[in-house]
Amino acid sequence: MKRSEELRRLLESIHRKSYPAYKSAQGAYDFGDFILSIDHVQGDPFASPSKVSIIVSHEKAQYPASYFDCPWKKTALEDYLIRQFGRELSQFNFKAKGSGKSGLMAISSPGPEILSRTACDCTKTGIHVRFEVGFPANGRTINSDELIRILFDFLPRCIRSVFFYKNRNPKEVLSVIHLSEDQQAIRLELKQRKLVSFVADGSVLARESGVSSRPMKNGVPFVSPESLKVTFDLPHKGTLSGMGIPEGITLIVGGGYHGKSTLLKALELGVYNHIAGDGREYVITDDTAVKLRAEDGRSINNVDISLFINDLPNKKDTHSFSTADASGSTSQAAAVIESWEAGSSTFLIDEDTSATNFMLRDELMQQIIRRDKEPITPFIERARDLFGKAGISTVMVAGSSGAYFYIADTIIQMDCYRPFDITAPAKQACAQFGPDPTANAPDFHLPAKGRKLSVSSSSPRQRGNSFLSKEPEASFQKRGGFGREERIKTKVHGKDSLQVGREQVELRFVEQLIHSEQTAALAQMVRYCVEKQLFARYSVKEIADILISQIQRGGLPSISDSSYAAMGLCMPRKQEIFACLNRYRG
Repeated sequence: MKRSEELRRLLESIHRKSYPAYKSAQGAYDFGDFILSIDHVQGDPFASPSKVSIIVSHEKAQYPASYFDCPWKKTALEDYLIRQFGRELSQFNFKAKGSGKSGLMAISSPGPEILSRTACDCTKTGIHVRFEVGFPANGRTINSDELIRILFDFLPRCIRSVFFYKNRNPKEVLSVIHLSEDQQAIRLELKQRKLVSFVADGSVLARESGVSSRPMKNGVPFVSPESLKVTFDLPHKGTLSGMGIPEGITLIVGGGYHGKSTLLKALELGVYNHIAGDGREYVITDDTAVKLRAEDGRSINNVDISLFINDLPNKKDTHSFSTADASGSTSQAAAVIESWEAGSSTFLIDEDTSATNFMLRDELMQQIIRRDKEPITPFIERARDLFGKAGISTVMVAGSSGAYFYIADTIIQMDCYRPFDITAPAKQACAQFGPDPTANAPDFHLPAKGRKLSVSSSSPRQRGNSFLSKEPEASFQKRGGFGREERIKTKVHGKDSLQVGREQVELRFVEQLIHSEQTAALAQMVRYCVEKQLFARYSVKEIADILISQIQRGGLPSISDSSYAAMGLCMPRKQEIFACLNRYRG
């Protein structure tokens, strides 16, 4: 490994040369307290910034080993370090002058959710950090004096401030670890107490705006109804009380603007841990929970939706249903089955974003349009069996139809952002109103597991596009897979869509996908599947298991096509991996 002074001399020697000369600086350098690696140099000062990484050994960092000895503490510590390093870098951002992105210094920018990211990884040997630096230039002429300021002055100060434990506030770091342990304790208790979610008293669920994740100032603190109140004895927080939502079918009702969807949104994001001060740090939901909704126009590939849709007029087989342009009802039916395949044990549904004909058929409609003329069995007739026979709970927001009162186990009314348990009076009203509309539901049969995606055997592999190869796998592996000219390109458009080769995958309705780095990781996963020809050989569940197993062994970089492509990745849940695979049209 080269020494840091060799890098300084190299940079001095290329001062005022053409910008591509910066590429000669790629490599690893020993700075004594840390190792600096220049992994990828941008093509010019206006291109995406250069990719840089550092490794600080545990001997130098000296963070207690007990702070990263299990996944939830490790992720919490890494998240803390990313946030602190980002704040330090921001003080020096663009202090080095030049054209384009010269002087930019940035790392991943997390929201309030705590996620596992490639930006920081506490490995067995040390803390590995990946970030971006805009290499300075005047026009397209190298200004290495400014880069020397960044690498030898600004950066070492930031590194020593954040990654050397002696320079941090020990109580601040310890509070991060304690919060992660308390959150994990609640998650474990949820399963033991047969709860799908917990909302602590005092939580602030409302956000300050529709485009902000910050808590609303003067937001109404959450207070649990007494009948639903549960108490946890946490290892560090101590006694914590709040509302426990039991397994089964839960209905959230109330007038408009009273907080129904706000509560559901908090439950939806409760699958992730949150940082202190977010207001939702003690809103904890079953981590397999999936938000279901209608998604007009999505592709469906070989899904058995016969549980909900049968006997179509065109005689199309719904036991193996595929379409490139799904309707609202078929998309939601497919989402139920796909989420069950992904191992979800809780469904979250908002009436406002659901297909009405999928959710229910009122009594008058059933009288006019006989059952034998309606191919859709609505969700209301399946929800009870989904819980009783498949163990899947449902939490649903309803505002216009009272039909779900009949099948609900728990009914919560939101009134001015305050929850009230109205299960007993609602059931009395049902008894007076009329018979249960779901009494004659058809037989319940879940589809067989092991669904494979249909692929076209006639499509030869195109460079950077298709996933079928006529080349024997042994030969493919022997020559190292795809050559550079055959590498499949990926693009990410925010968090809402990705592109692999020429195929675009729309993910804007996968609502628990919360960061563009998760989408970038999914793009790399799909590319990995394409190159390894997994789609043609394995079921969706097997593919997801292969991906997760590979990532557990080698981290997210192990499924990336280059070291610098692995810099901006964030781990999605298994449910979002399934959602992406199911929406890939390739």
